[in-house]
Amino acid sequence: MEVAVLGGGHGCYAAAADAAEAGHNVRFWRRDAEAFKPVLDSSVILVSDGRGRREVPLALATADVAEAMEGADLILAPLPGTTQAGLGETIAPHLKDGQVVFIPPGTFGSYLMAKQVRDSGNTADVAFGDAGTLPWLVRKQPDGSTRITTRTVRLPSGIFPARLSDHAFGLIEQVFAETERRRDALDAALLNYGPIIHPPLILMNAGPLAHFDAWDIHNEGTQTTIRNVQDALDAERIAIREALGYGTPHFPLADHYNRDPDGDTMYSVTSHDELVDSSDWREDIDLFGHRYMLEDIALGLAFLVSLGDWAGVPCPVAAGLLAVGGAAIGRDFRATGRTWENIGLAGLGRKDLRNLLDEGLV
Repeated sequence: MEVAVLGGGHGCYAAAADAAEAGHNVRFWRRDAEAFKPVLDSSVILVSDGRGRREVPLALATADVAEAMEGADLILAPLPGTTQAGLGETIAPHLKDGQVVFIPPGTFGSYLMAKQVRDSGNTADVAFGDAGTLPWLVRKQPDGSTRITTRTVRLPSGIFPARLSDHAFGLIEQVFAETERRRDALDAALLNYGPIIHPPLILMNAGPLAHFDAWDIHNEGTQTTIRNVQDALDAERIAIREALGYGTPHFPLADHYNRDPDGDTMYSVTSHDELVDSSDWREDIDLFGHRYMLEDIALGLAFLVSLGDWAGVPCPVAAGLLAVGGAAIGRDFRATGRTWENIGLAGLGRKDLRNLLDEGLV
């Protein structure tokens, strides 16, 4: 299969390595040619994981997005949601009928990117996919290598429009065998762990994050009081899912933290311990610019709170965290974030929403 990987984030390097090692022809594009020079020069990614450290050859590394996308069956762009608008503008002229764009986790970026492409004048019949999480716990290292701490064991995903699900999943599953098919893209977007895990961690650890050079929000930063807030926030997410008619599993966050071998979790029961032991998440997190604030709060929580309003589901914990996050950096995320109103869907009734999710944009 011809696979294009677009972007320079941690997950993009992991995606390129995993797709290549699965036997696919991988064309890897990154906008920043200078930062990409080692890969451009060698067409090789240096990766380390539980199987050791090794070089993974690629079919092509390029700074030309059209070259990367030409003839690609599957396009992988596991980037922060804050980059989706820019990426959509870049790829819109090059998309063709039958291509599949997978943007885990997405935060309902599948719909937004599809709309952006359609608004650009490109009417190609393209499938866009959201997922419940990034398929790896991964960090690029100072020596230029990419360290994958662990991978998902279950990857719930949904497609916009849902009518293209069989075709899209047929390609996605060739790279991500752990994919679980969900009803549609909104179903998958409402499984996203990021807006549930990260906002309580960064806001309730704001003091240590500002004081210390580095702080591990997943180790000493994860305490009982914070876990209580995460679980209350997660209950609101699940209530929205139930109100919209989405079935189980809801992947409750408690199953992940409780290391429940019989629970519904996207990562293995040892993944949290592996994350902490790696020390890769002992970081300098600047709340004014970090994706946990600008993606998981400004996009993810704004999306949850506004969708809860539309569905008649009160979300006081999510709304409180959204307000506190905005106040912390002087922003009004309820007004400017990825709300149901701001993405143009607040005026839809439930029947029209179902038709949009299934059939796509007219």
